[in-house]
Amino acid sequence: MPVMTRAAERTAGLVRAVRPEQFGSPTPCEKFDVEKLVNHLEWVAEMFESLGRGGPALEQGPYAGDFPERAERMLAVWSRPEAWEGVSPAMGLPMTALAHMFLVDMVVHGWDLARATGQEYEPDPEAVARALAFTDQMVEMGRRRGVFGPPVAVPQDARPFDRLLGLIGRDPAWIPSS
Repeated sequence: MPVMTRAAERTAGLVRAVRPEQFGSPTPCEKFDVEKLVNHLEWVAEMFESLGRGGPALEQGPYAGDFPERAERMLAVWSRPEAWEGVSPAMGLPMTALAHMFLVDMVVHGWDLARATGQEYEPDPEAVARALAFTDQMVEMGRRRGVFGPPVAVPQDARPFDRLLGLIGRDPAWIPSS
């Protein structure tokens, strides 16, 4: 829970710093420009709040501009011990796996957003270690479901965060096009 909280709070800080004129900027996540990425983060927080309550997976709604508040509500739900128990009725996965999925989203999309908007970003080392270990186990399923892209080669001695990015299909050297 503390790792998830730090990752969500860090990403919320990045979202708060986005300027409206940056909404159309590309991100390292090819599916999203900045506005669509923030909207995706809003949906992720709302969906994982629902899943943490034992509720359904939700459809993504329109951009609302309230990711930090949604993240706070999601964290409040997951701060209850029962949120971590059992299997999600909606997803058929252990609740601990869902928590790791949320963590991967926060860590990676935080980087996406920071890169796209010129913000500094250094993820929590413990969050990176947990996200990398989880993703290493789930990457093939993620690729089959279209969540992760083809791997990007990184040096074997690359730092763990760069290995995570490469594993899911991000180029750690990505810079916005001018």
